[in-house]
Amino acid sequence: MAEASHAADVDALGEPSPLVGILRHPMYQEMLSLDVGDSAQVHAAFLVYMDLVEARQWKEVSAAKCPELQSVLLEGREKDDAPRHTVLPLPVHRSLSHRSVRVVLDRGFPMLLCAVASDSSLVYQRFTDGLVTPDPPAEPGQDRGRRQHRKRHHQR
Repeated sequence: MAEASHAADVDALGEPSPLVGILRHPMYQEMLSLDVGDSAQVHAAFLVYMDLVEARQWKEVSAAKCPELQSVLLEGREKDDAPRHTVLPLPVHRSLSHRSVRVVLDRGFPMLLCAVASDSSLVYQRFTDGLVTPDPPAEPGQDRGRRQHRKRHHQR
């Protein structure tokens, strides 16, 4: 039995399987213990967690169960002095309803939706509670790229 277990831990070249690392990761184990009942959503939440912590260097990232959605939500800060955000990791096969967004927004933090594709691609979208006034249209000849840069810089 030990040999079969060991065989699953390595790939065809004898290298450790990346899946084993995921399954043994303490945060993945913590997410499993939340018992949301959807292994695809737990896997998506873990991929988003790793992106936030390792690639984007977010601070104080934690996982929480959302019983209303049977999902794992992530909470954390983009920087030390930034407000907390709630992130809803959503595998692309799951649908999103207005009620789902409302449940997350009602937690009181700004919300990010992260769509997780089957190839592990991640796409983030910010949600707000209410309408956000758009910038006025660009004047003829105005550099749209600079306007967008100022807009992004101003929002941070």
